This record gives sequence, structure tokens and C-alpha cells, in this order.
Amino acid sequence: MTPQQFVAKWQRVDLSERSACQQHFLDLCELLGQPKPAEADPDGAWYTFERGVRKTEGGSGWADVWMKGHFGWEYKKKRRDLSAAYKQLLLYREDLENPPLLIVCDLDRFEVHTNFTGTLKTVHAFDLSGLAEPKNLAVLRAAFTDPNSLKPGVTAQGVTEQAAELIGQLADGMRIRKIPAQQAAHFLMKLMFCMFAEDIDLLPGKVFERIMDVVTKAGSRGLSDPAAGQRFAQSLTSLFQAMAHGGLFGPDEILHFNGGLFADADVIELTPDEILKLRDISHLDWSGLEPSIFGTLFERTLDPEKRSQIGAHFTSRDDIVTLLEPVVMAPLRREWAEAKAKCEKLTGEVAKAKTPAAKRKKIQQRDRVLLDFVERLAHVSILDPACGSGNFLYVALNLLLDLEKEVIAYAARYGIGLLPQVRPTQLAGIEINPFAQELASVVIWIGYL
Repeated sequence: MTPQQFVAKWQRVDLSERSACQQHFLDLCELLGQPKPAEADPDGAWYTFERGVRKTEGGSGWADVWMKGHFGWEYKKKRRDLSAAYKQLLLYREDLENPPLLIVCDLDRFEVHTNFTGTLKTVHAFDLSGLAEPKNLAVLRAAFTDPNSLKPGVTAQGVTEQAAELIGQLADGMRIRKIPAQQAAHFLMKLMFCMFAEDIDLLPGKVFERIMDVVTKAGSRGLSDPAAGQRFAQSLTSLFQAMAHGGLFGPDEILHFNGGLFADADVIELTPDEILKLRDISHLDWSGLEPSIFGTLFERTLDPEKRSQIGAHFTSRDDIVTLLEPVVMAPLRREWAEAKAKCEKLTGEVAKAKTPAAKRKKIQQRDRVLLDFVERLAHVSILDPACGSGNFLYVALNLLLDLEKEVIAYAARYGIGLLPQVRPTQLAGIEINPFAQELASVVIWIGYL
């Protein structure tokens, strides 16, 4: 089958997902010269349609196509929301052995999402109309033959350092203009949170990007207009007000962002050069930020005496874990091992129960053990009495969430759907520097989200 034949056939088709997806995939195998699931793996052990999975949040599901070490693939009907298909794959990926690629398709549009640890996610997206282009065929072929060739070269740490450095340049300009450091820091943190929120779709419709476009692009006079900075400040004020209480910003419904960050809508008017710099910063992928180092790097950008330390020594995640593991996690893991042992024992007693009532009682006892342990994790409190920019607390939260996820996945084996309960509100910090305290809050919430 040629690309042109494939396109001509599938442009006409408007069948349901169930009716069309396997035939679509088989045609794609033929087009790319790749083996089909049944001929490559008759037992369905590593390459198959309808792979049964346990979701990380509990419950079961079916991945439309799976090739071990290559991809998980989810289909939707034409013109359906592919972001929903991608969210499904995120729930499946642990049970699919964390494949390097997560692919979604609506029979017309293809999106190949990279899923490599320690790198920023890259999305290769194209429609049927662009399928015949060599670069797009190469992406699909690589999914079958060499997924590692699609591994992004940019790391999360690299982008985090770049973001902190660029924000430091904005801070320099504000310092030269004699803007108080605390005021500048608070404003910059609101900006960086907006860029992050936009890239993970907490802010809808790319509203921050649209504000930037209105000010920087030709059209009324762009940045050559003396009032450009003022217009930009007014737009940001309106956005911050909407985020503080929830409500409309233009046609978009903005969520309520509670906490202290947007308790005020104060804005610093930027110069044309600063607005251009902010546009460059906003083009980074903020969804891939590494919170465990961002606080330290950002703090140094705002303190000239610490500027020479950027990219040098900071308390790394590994160093933080060496303290957290024995003090916080090891006792919790011992409790979890005891809870699992109780569950295994009760599961054995379920099988031996002689009456339905006795069986139900044992099942309820086993379920209660798991519910109690999740509740236990949700009530662990962690204090950092000199929290700085929050790295220690962020890593602690990350480890708690990892253990909670392990418990939820274990419970799913017994058909128990547990909801995540661990929250940043379990963390407490003491800090004499008001800026560092505020930065810690932002770092922890970005890391959690």
C-alpha cells in the first residue's frame, strides 16, 4: 500500500472507533512494511491488539495496540478529543511497562508523544494530508523499528536552567530600574506560574500566549507603540484578577487559583525589551520544568551575590533523598510491607472461607487495610524548619506520591479503586526570608501539579 492509497482510503472512512481502529492499524503496518501483531506475536505476549491493563488510579481497561518497549497506542473516532485518549494512555502506561512512545490517533490525525524518563516531552503531530511527507513517515516507522531515535535531546534540567537564567535577566532590568526586589520577585513568580499553568492546560486557550501576541506582533503598532507596556500591564492585571477569583477573561473561563500568589493583581510595567525577553521565556516548555532545582536557580538569579553560583552546587535530589529515605520513607515502607502481608493473608483466608458471609467479611477486612494505609499517607506531616526555596519539601511530596501510587496500583489488583489523597497541605516550612517562603510555595505547587 502506498501513502497515497492509504490517505485516499481513510479520508473517506467515517466508521466508529471499534469498527475501524484495527483495520486502520493493519493498513498502516502494510504501508510501513512492518509485521502485523498476529504474525509477529501469535501469543500476544509483547505485541497485540486489546492489551488488558490495570489503571494507576484503579480499575481496568484495554489499550488498543501495544508493542513492548516501543509504544502504547490509543484510537478515537474521527474528530474526537485526542487529549482524552492521551490521558487514557497515561493511566495505562505503568501496566504497559512504561513504553517510550504514547501514540494517539483519530483515524485522521496522528500524535506521537515521547515518554522518555528525564527528558522533555516532544509531540510529533500531523494529519492524513501530511502523512506522505518523509519526516512524518519516518516518525511512524521509528515507532516500530527504533523508538530511541525519537528521544528528545533536551533535558528537563537543561530547560529549567535556561528558564532561570532568562528570568534572571528580567530581574536584572528591574533592579536597574530600582524596583524593590520583593515586588519584582512576586511579579516574576506570577508570570512563571502563568506560563507553567498554560503549558499544562490549567489556563485555557493559550491566554498568556495570546496576550503576548497582541502586544508584540505587528498590528496596531506593536512594541513601537509607546503605550505597549501599559496595554500589556492592563491585560496581565485582568488575567491575574480572573485567576484570583475565577471568572471570565475574554471568552475563556478561568479557574480559581487560591493561595497567596494571586491574592493581589499587582503588575510591574515592562519595557519593550523586557516584553520580548518574556516572549522568549514563554516559548519554553514549562510543563517539563524540574522543580527540585528550579527554586535554587531562581533564588540565585534574584540575588546578585549568588549569581556566580548558578549551575554550580546546590542540594541535589539525590542528596535530599539520602535524608528523606531513612527518616521519612523507610518507616512508611515498613508499615506498607506489614499492610501488604496482612492483605496477602486475608486473601488466602477469602479462598478458604466456607460461606458467602465469611468470604465477604474477609474481603471487607482486606479492603479496610488498604483504605487505612492510604489514609495514613494522607496524614503524614513533614516540616522543614529552614525551607529555603522548597526543594526538600518538594522531593518529600514526590516520594509520598510515589508510595501512594504503588498502594493504589496494588489495590487495583483486587478491584479496589482508591483515589489519591496526598496533598501539598501536608507540608510545612519555616523561613526568615519572605521571598524564599513564597518561592517555596510556588515550587511545591508546580511540582505537585
